[in-house]
Amino acid sequence: MTLLLRTPLHSLCLQLQARMTGFSGWEMPVQFSGILQEHQAVRQEAGAFDISHMGKFVLTGPDVITALQRLVPSDLSRLSVGKAQYTVLLNPEGGIVDDLIVYHQGQGFAQNLAENQQQITLIVNAGTTGKDKAWLQQHLPETIALADISQEQALIALQGPTAVENLQRLCPDYDLLNLPRYNHLTGKLLGHPAFFARTGYTGEDGFEIMVPTAAAEKIWQAFMEFATPCGLGARDTLRLEAAMALYGQDIDDTTTPLEAGLSWLVHLDKTADFIGRSALEQQKADGVQRRLVGLTLEGRNIARHDYLVLNQGETVGIITSGTLSPTLGYPVALGYVPADLAKVGQTLEIAIRHKTFPATVVKRPFYKV
Repeated sequence: MTLLLRTPLHSLCLQLQARMTGFSGWEMPVQFSGILQEHQAVRQEAGAFDISHMGKFVLTGPDVITALQRLVPSDLSRLSVGKAQYTVLLNPEGGIVDDLIVYHQGQGFAQNLAENQQQITLIVNAGTTGKDKAWLQQHLPETIALADISQEQALIALQGPTAVENLQRLCPDYDLLNLPRYNHLTGKLLGHPAFFARTGYTGEDGFEIMVPTAAAEKIWQAFMEFATPCGLGARDTLRLEAAMALYGQDIDDTTTPLEAGLSWLVHLDKTADFIGRSALEQQKADGVQRRLVGLTLEGRNIARHDYLVLNQGETVGIITSGTLSPTLGYPVALGYVPADLAKVGQTLEIAIRHKTFPATVVKRPFYKV
């Protein structure tokens, strides 16, 4: 039996009577007060998530941006110091090895680098941390050093309409209120080194804050003064309302960004080559055969992962994620269907418990602030 890893906030989660579950090799809180209450707290006020299980890498060396460019389809030359880029690692077939966020830190975080050195922080999915590390080490040049700081740093997501203003009160020396989305800065939080990134996975405004593991409990407790503790359950319903892909369900090694509705990450007009480029160019030329779409249903007929999608009685696709939207009050889902059935307004059917129920293709996201 494999022992589950525990985050630095594990004991505090137990004190808050969290219901724990195994997730990607970690023992994580699935809920505290309840998924609905936690979901609404993030939509209306502020919620705090322990996401310390996520992988955290630091890349350093000369011209790290150019080196990483060969692994992602997004044009990283646009990425200036202090900016972040959501993107994907691709295999030669154009499939998604993982989705991740690239943070360009220039001369580094909590260390001084030589003048010709650059530093980038990568945040990757927990379940793919080992795979991603091996992939990066295989494909990056030897001049680039990879430090895995996953166990050294805690990560807390603070999300919701009141999250930023409350965080700002704890950090009077930094202008977090005016820091644009997908920007980041380094500083201190309650006397501890901290990395503040205005990013998130809920569809709400907020920050993801990385701190040394020794500081995690103190900072979490400070957040509890104004934020509701939230678990993986609410994190999933929130991200699904915002139509954010979950790796391993909505995207994986067999799906390309063109199929997954992530074509905005693919910059084929740039001059740099990258792994999977030829496959994406071919797919674009031939035409994408399937697409990930947003679907809505009526009543409480929830389309779950792996449920079949039908058109006129014939199976044409599969559901990847689905839930009853707490904010909207009706079921929403993501799923792959043939490209000619991916038009907004298209009516399909979902097989649920040996019956079929109508579903409509809609524009994504389902919910937007």
